[in-house]
Amino acid sequence: MSQRKICVVVTARPSYSRIKTALQAIKDHPALELQLVVAASALLNRYGSAVEVIEADGFYIAAKVYSVLEGGNLHAQAKTTGLGIIELASVYENLAPDAVVTIGDRYETISTAIAAAYLNIPLVHIQGGEVTGNIDEKVRHAITKLADLHFVSSERARERVLRLGEVPDHVFLTGCPSIDLAKDLLQDDRLSFDPYQKYGGVGARPDHTAGYLVVMQHPVTTEYGASRQNVEETLHAIYGLKKPTFWFWSNVDAGSDGTSNGIRAFRENYDIEHIHFFKNMEPHDFLRLLKNSQCLIGNSSVGIRECSYLGIPVVNIGSRQDGRERGRNVIDVVDYDRNAISRAITAQVAHGHHEADIIYGDGQAGLRIAELLAERPFTYHKRLTY
Repeated sequence: MSQRKICVVVTARPSYSRIKTALQAIKDHPALELQLVVAASALLNRYGSAVEVIEADGFYIAAKVYSVLEGGNLHAQAKTTGLGIIELASVYENLAPDAVVTIGDRYETISTAIAAAYLNIPLVHIQGGEVTGNIDEKVRHAITKLADLHFVSSERARERVLRLGEVPDHVFLTGCPSIDLAKDLLQDDRLSFDPYQKYGGVGARPDHTAGYLVVMQHPVTTEYGASRQNVEETLHAIYGLKKPTFWFWSNVDAGSDGTSNGIRAFRENYDIEHIHFFKNMEPHDFLRLLKNSQCLIGNSSVGIRECSYLGIPVVNIGSRQDGRERGRNVIDVVDYDRNAISRAITAQVAHGHHEADIIYGDGQAGLRIAELLAERPFTYHKRLTY
């Protein structure tokens, strides 16, 4: 019996941690052949060169797709989506996969889905059915309607996919593969590496041994014109607290130039001897850094997903994660206000770590996904249950 060819497309650095354990499980499964495609910002040094981490982890990359149009604005975002469709159509034609797996909700991700759908290749969607506060929600639900199999992370997400009209026996509650990494970390969660030595970065190198903060704040596509002003409020809050801080560069979404320019200008105008900036880290190292921190600040979904499982205090700022299920570890600051952000951080640091919330899985998602890909029929023509 021939192996099923499973084409997985990774388009951004967070997508890799969201799928890593499933990639390994697919690679190890005797009935499956992994065809890994790395595309868009996952290939770019400016956004952390996720491709280098992927290769270092021992994965063979079947194809690379350069599709990101620089600009950090809505126009570039729309054109990048179109370029992705064009390039991925050729990749799929060459690889001839039995199914394409796409992850999440980013604009690069919908390129993977559209190209597969128009080539009549069964599409498997991971992390459908969730709710958030920007254009990602539209993208996520659109991919749900293009997909043939759905591997969701939570029971509420499953219910939402069913309400969108999908066939119940095509929707599976697998959990999120990123929780698999978090579960592995609990076996030994010490900060066993020197962040400065291993990852370089830029800025001061404060002594973090007595406690530190982590910041990861992305632009919001529906508010991209305010991205610089938004990040400046967070910068002022962190500056005022004077605590050692590891700050991670934003993603490629529209408004990223505003976020980057805000950070650069702040560095020029203020003496920020307690902040160090990184582009990226290996998934396990990043979680290890988070687990040993006093608080994560910003608007990344890692604060909602992995941090809820690990009990890491989180200050979630703005609308980017609106509607997403969250644990007891999160304090929301609705407005971009430096004083409110500072108060929330102070409260979370004083509280310390929280009890775990098992919302997004039990740490076995990757194995479940591989088994389903090996066993389930790939049905392109589906009956919808409206």
